[in-house]
This record gives sequence, C-alpha cells and structure tokens, in this order.
Amino acid sequence: MGKKRLVLVGNGMAGVRCIEEILKLDPLGFEITIFGSEPHVNYNRILLSSILQGGTSFGDITLHDLEWYERHQISLYTGETVIEIDKNKQFIRTDLHRIVSYDQLIIATGSVPFSLPTPGADKQGVVTFRTIEDCQRMLESSQKNKSALVIGGGVLGLEAAKGLLNLGMNVSVVHIGSYLMERQLDETAARMLQKELESQGMNFLLEKETKEIIGGFSAKGVTFNDGTEVEANLIVMAAGVRPNVQLAKNTGIVTNRAILVNDYMETNVPNIYAVGECVEHRGMVYGLVQPLYEQGKALAKRICGIDGQGYEGSVLSTQLKISGIDLFSVGVIHDKDSSSQSIKIYDEVERVYKKVVFQDQRIIGAVLFGDTKERTKLQDMILKHQDVSDLEKVSLFPQAKDDDFTIASIPASKIICNCNNVTKGTIQEAIQREGLTSVEEIKKCTKASSSCGGCKPLVADLLSYIQNHEGEEVLEEKSCLCSCTTLNDDEVVQEVQRQGLATIQEVMEVLDWKNSEGCPICRPAINYYLGMINPEYDSKQQALFISEKMNAVIQSDGNYTLIPQMYGGITSPEQLRKIAQTAEKYHINDVAITSDQRIHLLGVKKEDLPAVWAELNMPLSSPLANGVQNIKTCIGEHICSCDKKPSIGLAVSLEKQLEFLTTPYRIKMGISSCLHNGAGSTTKDVGVIGVDRGWEIYIGGSSGRHVRSGELLCVAATTEEAMELISGFVQYYRETANYLERTWEWVERVGLVHVREVLFDEELRQQLLEHLEEEIALRKNLVEKSLY
Repeated sequence: MGKKRLVLVGNGMAGVRCIEEILKLDPLGFEITIFGSEPHVNYNRILLSSILQGGTSFGDITLHDLEWYERHQISLYTGETVIEIDKNKQFIRTDLHRIVSYDQLIIATGSVPFSLPTPGADKQGVVTFRTIEDCQRMLESSQKNKSALVIGGGVLGLEAAKGLLNLGMNVSVVHIGSYLMERQLDETAARMLQKELESQGMNFLLEKETKEIIGGFSAKGVTFNDGTEVEANLIVMAAGVRPNVQLAKNTGIVTNRAILVNDYMETNVPNIYAVGECVEHRGMVYGLVQPLYEQGKALAKRICGIDGQGYEGSVLSTQLKISGIDLFSVGVIHDKDSSSQSIKIYDEVERVYKKVVFQDQRIIGAVLFGDTKERTKLQDMILKHQDVSDLEKVSLFPQAKDDDFTIASIPASKIICNCNNVTKGTIQEAIQREGLTSVEEIKKCTKASSSCGGCKPLVADLLSYIQNHEGEEVLEEKSCLCSCTTLNDDEVVQEVQRQGLATIQEVMEVLDWKNSEGCPICRPAINYYLGMINPEYDSKQQALFISEKMNAVIQSDGNYTLIPQMYGGITSPEQLRKIAQTAEKYHINDVAITSDQRIHLLGVKKEDLPAVWAELNMPLSSPLANGVQNIKTCIGEHICSCDKKPSIGLAVSLEKQLEFLTTPYRIKMGISSCLHNGAGSTTKDVGVIGVDRGWEIYIGGSSGRHVRSGELLCVAATTEEAMELISGFVQYYRETANYLERTWEWVERVGLVHVREVLFDEELRQQLLEHLEEEIALRKNLVEKSLY
C-alpha cells in the first residue's frame, strides 16, 4: 500500500506542529504537501514583538528551515494561497492554478487581524501586527516618524507598544476598557502594570472609542467619540484577531465563530480536519500556543490511526513578554462569583501582587505580578484539579527573599515549558552535558521557551541556578541499555518510534550499535520494545506459541513442557481424567504439580506435540517467561473457613484478561480471600486481600532472594473496581518500565504517589484499559505459525 496524500493548508505554528507529531508517529506513511500564503518558512509569530523590542532577529524566530522540509520530503509552496477545496473529488486549487489531490486534508488557516471599521483605516501609516511584513513596516516607520498610536490594550497591543517604545518612538495606547488586559488581569494587577509601563514612557488613553483616523494620504492622528484627538504618524491596529474561516465556509464546512470540530479535530466533512486558531472546540476558540499544540497532538494520533481520548480543552495561561515586567495569569482570575474565594498578597513597596482564586477547595486561577516564581507550581495544581483543603493556603507563596527556593525545590520531572512539554530534568541535562551557557542555546537544544516565550524567565533562573550551584544538584549518570550503545532504554524506544524501526537488525544499524550483533542484554530488550510498539511484531522466542490452545515451552533436552490451563487453580474430574489418559498414551512419565497450582506435563516429544494438543483439546497456560504468571489463590479450608469463591472468581477473571501479554519482567500475583493471607499476597508483584471494605490491593512486593513487602495501593470497594485498577497497573507498568525492571524497582523509581495519581484519574485509567484491550485483541488474533 502506497503513502497517503496529506495536504496541510497553512504553514503556521499549529499546522506544522501537527505535521511534526505525525512524522514521529508514522514517518513513512504520508506524502505531505504544505501551502502557506506568506512567503516564508514556518516561524514563531508569537515572538514578533521580541524583534521590535530588540535582541531578536527574524532568523531567530524561524522554527523550521528549508532543510527540514527537504529532509522529511515535504513539498512546500510558500506565497501561494489555497482558494478552493473540492470535498467530493478531494483536491485543492490555489491562486496560482495549482491542483493537488489529497486523501486527508488539514485546514490550519489561523486568524486574520481585526481592523476596526473606522473611517481612514486605509491610509498609509495604518498597519496591523500579525506578520513579518507588518513587523518590517513598523521598523521602517520608526526610522521616519516619532509618534505612534496602538489601538488595543490587550497582550498583543502592549507588546507592540513596548517594541515601538524601544525603537525610540513616543507611544500612546488606546483601549476601550477601563483597565488593561481585562480578560487576563483583575483591576489591581492591571493598574500595577499600567503604572510600570508609564514609568517606562508609555502613555495610556483608557475608555476611548476611536471615531476616525485623520490626515490626507497618510495618517496624522486619531479622533475619538468624546471629541478629543491625538496626533500620530504610525497607527497600529492591535484590537484582536478573527478566525480565518472563509475557505472552510466556501467548502461547506460547518462554522460558528470558527470551524466547528469534535475532540478528534474532525470537521463535518469526511477526511477534512482543522487545527489551530481557525478552530472552535466545545465553544472555545484558542489563540495561545499551548492549546494549539495539544490539538495538533490529538489530530496527529487520529490521522495515524492511533486511538486516543482526543483533545478535551485547555486551561489558558498568559505571560506578558515585556522586558523588565514579570506578569503571569492562568485560569479564572475574577472572583466575583459567590462560589469562588481568593487569597491576595499585595506588597506596594516591592511592587508585588499575588492572587489565587479557589472554588470547592481547588485552585481555579491565579495572577502573579512582580514575582512569578510560583507559576509552574500553581499551573500544575490547577491542571491536576488538586484538592488543597489540607494545605496552609499562605504556604502557596514562599518567602519572596528566598531566590533559590522555587528553582531548587522543583523536581526534575516537573514541566518548565508547557508548550513543548520540556521538564526541568531535560533542561538540566542539556546544560550540564552540552555545556550550554545561554537561554538561546537551551532553546535550540531542548525547544524550551521557543514557542510563547512565557517560560523564558524560569529557564533563565534555572540556568543561573545551575551555573551558580554547580555540583550541588548533580545530574544522575545516565544508565545505558548495555555496552553496545550509549543510549538508555527510553532513548532507544523514542528513536524506534520516531524513525519507524521495525527489526532488531534495523535498530542496531540505524542507531549505530557498537556490536552489530548485539548482546544477550540488548537483543531481548529490543525484541520486547518492538513488540510493545507493534504488537504484531513477529518475535522468535524460546517458547513456541501457536495459538491460545496450543502452547509449548522448550526444555534444555529438546523436549517440551505443556501446562493445561486451570484458571484460578480450579480443575474438574473430566479435565484430570483427560490429562492422565493423554500422559499415559504418549508416555509422558513426568507429571508435576507446581507451586503455581498447575499440572505440568514434562518431556513431550516434538513429533508428538500435534497429537497431544489434539488429544487434550483444552486451553494451555501461556509459556511467556516475562508475562503475568498463573495467579496463586488460597484454596481449601485448612487455614480458615471463609468464603473462597469471590477471590477465586477474581483470579479467574484476571488470568483470562491478562494471559498472553508480554511484560518487562514476570509478574506474580496472589489473591487471598481474607486477612489470613493464604496466597502470600503481600510479597507478590500484585497482591489482593479480601477485607470487609472490599479488596486491599498491594503492589511492588517480592518473594525472591531479597524479600520485599508490597505497598498498599488502595482499597477497591468492588470486584469490578479491583479488576480495573490491577489491569490498569499492569498496562502502565508495561508502557513505562524498562525491560527486566521489576515492579518493585519501577514503583520505587516513579513513586507510589505517581502511580496512584495515574490510576485514580478516571480518564487516564480508561485510556490504559483501552490500550490493554486493543493489544489483547491483537495478540489473540495473531496468525497461527507453522511448527516446521
């Protein structure tokens, strides 16, 4: 089957980020064509204000150069606009009469500047602030004129005004509202911001409605409805943007304020998707980069045929990119609703203002001015809907004088750059290993601060902290997979997915293995990871797997062992009789009952296997060494006379659910019917004990040479809940543990609290269960292999 033809309409940040994600998931699956109306490669529109403010060039904001498009065999057409989509014949037409067919189409046309319908708006000297060309016009005007007027007191308007101020112009900002950035700030923070900007030389005209732009051919100023006027040679329209939906409307795609999409970014037209600022999702139109990137990830999975929960919306945050001003806003910042309350700290002397808004003992929003060090912690608490009822609320704000408190206390796993999901540990590793000495170098190496730039102050603080405390926060030495490579397990998996590697040999060749044949450590590890990434991967194991009814484990003498499946350790007279008769008929003299409560038929000759399988005609236990082992139960009345049926029923259900799955290391389970713990549940990888409240679930135990007691994960009220939590635990272990990493080592590494956070999150748990169900279906439908 050939590559699918994928066309992207729009060469902006959201659309191209989606293409990046698609290339990671399926690098060879698509023939990609991109059209951009602007005559440029993909660049960071958000940082245009940084060019005006100085210190940043147009080259610095380029996200992907021509070499990137060529390397990924992407056909790029810049300065060319798609003017027609034929949704029936599935092709597009451009203004240069180019026709390109598609199998799947992404609309990422972004937004267009909103120009006020003001008389005189067409005069020379009136510009919008949206593109590189707009930025260039403003730079040129600043060299000839001295006065500028910015219409709009939002984020874009203030950043443009600061840039013009830095260019030496006299700048006034006109705003129709009573205070600045009313969507992101409360009045206190807005007044502090205004005062700070006024001290830098900016002038503000609030509660003003523009009536007309005056002048002849060129603009000379603006008059307002209240009869006042102000002179200006450069007038910047920064009153907002509107989703660019005309192409979609002409195609018959349903729109409201923007293009209507579902959680998978699908429009109402088959094979046509939309992403970015041109999209309306659950009634929201987003203009910030983080939500657009999250949309791109969800869409990439959909286009690549990978199931996921889709995009479910974002919590909005804003950080003003004006040098010398620390300002951060996230979530709901107005506390006028009777159901919400807030804590405020206002230090007029130090010019610091902090406000956190609560609802039902959860943080729903925050505003920080003058000191934004807690932004990461607060945003994380909002995103996780963390209950803060037990917290001393003032402890949310550390001592302002303690400069190192926040940086030093942030764990390595915490995300610093939300737009690109870059953690503190990733940045720290890059700084120490690559010898990075500037934020710009960190941005190029890790992508941190390369999008909205809001995390730049925190990245700078982290860099400064590491440079000034070198040796105090030591980076853990990276553990390589084996001596054949310098990569660790996570890096190998990432490269296998990114480059679409499909065989052990391909992995070793492409990833520059020192030993081209590998070793006993890396070969089975790669084999496992390939199987996890692609469950249909045909791996050769020592165990012979034919189907779920025909399994055999090869012994050292060349004969085989068969293990009749007895779910939960329960059998029947008929099954026992059939096993005995078969053993006698084929001279299987070694029959053992093992500690896992199963009968093993030892020494079966290879040539007898088909006949023995046919004679037994019953399910056989999975032969996989690294998998979920047969579950031990407490059968019998010699310990106590409690009801054993519920625990045996749970064991049977779990064994049927989890058999034939490969795992990083073998998983032993025990299910005890009561606190007598007849199955030794507290020293198993997963242990379950029946109690009055339901089922106690323990994880991370070990009954090996170094005995470890399992840790209590939780108490499940019902058998169904216990099934879900245990199955979710097994799948999360499978997805995130390193090969041969035991459950107790994995729990110790990621933390019991983290495991709980994942499994107790209903959406995350259901996602894990969906992945598990898909893989079980795939493995049970494997094509039967030939014996010979």
